[in-house]
Amino acid sequence: MASYNLLIKPSAAKELEAVPLKKRRLLVSRLGRLSSDPRPLGSEKIAGTDRYRLRQGDYRAVYEVQDQKLQVIIVKIGHRRDVYR
Repeated sequence: MASYNLLIKPSAAKELEAVPLKKRRLLVSRLGRLSSDPRPLGSEKIAGTDRYRLRQGDYRAVYEVQDQKLQVIIVKIGHRRDVYR
């Protein structure tokens, strides 16, 4: 399987900085693994969009997979109560 490029939008990078350090490390580790497996066990497609979500505790990462370009784009990161708004 080919390796995907992992891109993070500047707005998502700012949102990641707001996550507490201990939880951020776990989240970054999970996000890093998306380059080898963009649809890991536990990720779900968000209804009505071409986006997926990745859960890590109370935090969620919303991302898009572009198979033609072999890219994973992190769109939004946040607490579960806020990320889908």
